[in-house]
Amino acid sequence: MELHTSGEVAPFAAYIKPTQVDLAVRDFAEGIRSWPLWSNLGWNDIVQRYRRSLLGPFWLTASMAIMVVALGIVYARLFKTELREFLPYLCVGLLVWGYTSTTISEAGSLFTGSESYIKQIRLPYSLYAFRFIWSRIIILGHNLVIYFGVLVYFQIWPGFGILLAIPGLILLTVNLALASLLVGMLSARFRDIPQIINSVIQIAFFVTLVIWNPALLGLNSPIVFLNPFFHLLEIVRAPLLGQLFPFTSYLAVAIITIVNFSISAAFFTRFRHRISYWI
Repeated sequence: MELHTSGEVAPFAAYIKPTQVDLAVRDFAEGIRSWPLWSNLGWNDIVQRYRRSLLGPFWLTASMAIMVVALGIVYARLFKTELREFLPYLCVGLLVWGYTSTTISEAGSLFTGSESYIKQIRLPYSLYAFRFIWSRIIILGHNLVIYFGVLVYFQIWPGFGILLAIPGLILLTVNLALASLLVGMLSARFRDIPQIINSVIQIAFFVTLVIWNPALLGLNSPIVFLNPFFHLLEIVRAPLLGQLFPFTSYLAVAIITIVNFSISAAFFTRFRHRISYWI
């Protein structure tokens, strides 16, 4: 029995059926190569949301700025802290927390919100995760105007250590992308997941050191030491405030990233082919 009419023997690899791991890796690689598409789609999401709006996405910046100033004045008096010290801390905390919480909260629509694309066009599933995260990065970029405005107003310069916020932000974004992929798949299968996530996020805001300083409880407090949101927040906030390198938080985030990647990768590999049926 001949394998080819041409008489040539095909490579053995041509007859090996790709495994689920191979398909998942190929999906991810194709998603990265499709960056012009998902970057345009992510930008289009922002444009569509604020179409015919006077300020566009800067409405989010305006509302965030009002919240920072209002809460800063109130809590600075409650904590008996100088506004010059407390407002930058609160500003960075709210900006990073807003980026984190809204990304996780809205990740439930990662695949269900792209149903028309998934059912009509064959695209890598990772593309939708890249598109989603990119649109959130754009919003964060708008909101960072508030941080620089606070620095200018109080004439504060955190030093060149501010550059350490870049790797911290990259690590945070990687974890948010992995978590969004997992939440998006779970939400496609179980439609109650977004409501559960929103409830958890609301509780996490009060137990995470967004408004109050960790010195009030001590860094060895379980609420601080065992809180993954605190460490994800701290690797970005500490450099932006000119504080010492948060080695403990970086170590904790490294562990969180490994666990996050293992769970998300395993779930994506196992159930990637079912996403189109779930939505």
